[in-house]
Amino acid sequence: MTTADLSKKPEAVSAMFDDVAAGYDVTNNLLSAGNAVLWRIATTRAVNPQADERVLDLAAGTGTSSVALAKSGAHVVAADFSPGMLEVGRKKHGQNPLLEFVEADATKLPFADNSFDAVTMSFGLRNVVEPKRALAELYRVTKPGGRIVICEFSTPPVAPIRAGYNFYLRKVMPVVAKFSSTNTEAYTYLADSIADWPNQATLATWIREAGFMNVAYRNLTAGVVALHRGIKPVE
Repeated sequence: MTTADLSKKPEAVSAMFDDVAAGYDVTNNLLSAGNAVLWRIATTRAVNPQADERVLDLAAGTGTSSVALAKSGAHVVAADFSPGMLEVGRKKHGQNPLLEFVEADATKLPFADNSFDAVTMSFGLRNVVEPKRALAELYRVTKPGGRIVICEFSTPPVAPIRAGYNFYLRKVMPVVAKFSSTNTEAYTYLADSIADWPNQATLATWIREAGFMNVAYRNLTAGVVALHRGIKPVE
């Protein structure tokens, strides 16, 4: 089995997700106590995809989030740097004419400037070794006036909730993952990467620094997750 560490070497992170691809969606739903579905609904609503728009779903994994976005009639590019995840996604959803699966590095996207009406990334930015570079790439490929939505684990602002969440990550989640995943070490990395990730205000600052305007965020599940939004200025 392959796992990653906080150096977040791309080949290690990619191989780790290849290992867990087959059972990824089931394990995510279990470990999130069903909240993964609610987070996906909130993200889809924030993106607000429209028919005939072109949407980039980066770190799409097996494409579950991409399917939700495509229900609007938008053409969705499900991009990920894990070939194993994309393979599972193609098997599950390859027949959907509104979905396109593309292997892509978040820090060097294989798309032209101003290609997408909306870009979104759920629980993937945290796994990129250079997240600011990834945000710059998302800015580059977004059309002027287009929107960005980032859904990512964050820092619960209330101390007792934060303490309980940290206990869950360190003590409970590894036990649950042991019985639900083929690579339990991957979920040790998950806990480490969440603990190491900056808070809501810091990520909002990074998104502004990338060039987006009207940047705002709202907490989901008491701040366990935060949903960030922004708009690319019209030149």
